[in-house]
Amino acid sequence: MTRSCRLYKKLLTPSLWAAAVLLGFTLALVNAEAVAQGIDFCQLTAQDALSACRTGAMGDSQLAVAKCDNIADTAQRKACQQQASADLKDAKQKCLDQNTARLAVCNRLGRATYDPVIDPANFVAVINNPYFPLTPGTTFIYKSETEIDKFSVTHNTKVIRDVTCVEVRDTVTTLAGELTEDTLDWFAQDKQCNVWYFGENAKQLEDGLIVGLEGSWIAGVDGAKPGIIVEAHPAVGDFYRQEFALGTAEDHGEVLSLSESVTVPLPPHSFHNCLKTEDGSSLEPDVVENKFYCPGIGDVLEIDLTSGERLELTQITTE
Repeated sequence: MTRSCRLYKKLLTPSLWAAAVLLGFTLALVNAEAVAQGIDFCQLTAQDALSACRTGAMGDSQLAVAKCDNIADTAQRKACQQQASADLKDAKQKCLDQNTARLAVCNRLGRATYDPVIDPANFVAVINNPYFPLTPGTTFIYKSETEIDKFSVTHNTKVIRDVTCVEVRDTVTTLAGELTEDTLDWFAQDKQCNVWYFGENAKQLEDGLIVGLEGSWIAGVDGAKPGIIVEAHPAVGDFYRQEFALGTAEDHGEVLSLSESVTVPLPPHSFHNCLKTEDGSSLEPDVVENKFYCPGIGDVLEIDLTSGERLELTQITTE
């Protein structure tokens, strides 16, 4: 029998209370252990990541300078060296900005390591969280001033850490129809109705050719950990990791409201009692956006807080 996820504001069933208490108790024990040992594992991770970032920046700069040294023309060689120096300065600043962002996350989440307990027996085959339902055969089509995003829930699955995940193909094209991104995302829902993100295979394209795999990760590979995309029972102020592959994928989210009203092109155009989050990344501290998840529909609107650009849900198709 399919388990139904319903919206609760104040009331939880005894079993969900037990699960919530157990999760809170487990996290409390981990944080207590960190405090007892006198070690701030979160800040230690951030510090080591900063050192790695600086080392990488220096390595990239040295390689760039080596390429400059092979330029015969004196003026071109000097210009190349100046550019390499400027790029190194920018890279070092980016390392510092990322470290500041990581430490801000640590201040919200505590000293403990990030190591969520994943029990395959605690996951179900469907994703029916009302804020993020993913029914196979459904495609959500979004449009902004510059691109069209198709979020297609496939009938495919992928087993990650012994959890069967729903596979979603997410493609981004320009308004002219050129494919620029082609990504496979993997999600799974636990019995408490939290929707987890287990990884992605992200391809960036130019002129039909793959030019990058930036942002690709799979939980359980190279230290990567799954995160939560949408909570079972979000509450204002909740702060959580959405993904964690150090140096590759470090998104996080915060619940801002549960009572937002949203207007988008999708009929009936107006939606109410929507979940509003603020999403960011320690890797790109300047990129922050609001997302709006409406009951029974899912993600209907994303707003880039820097540019103000809106990515709006325009159509839903089903097979």
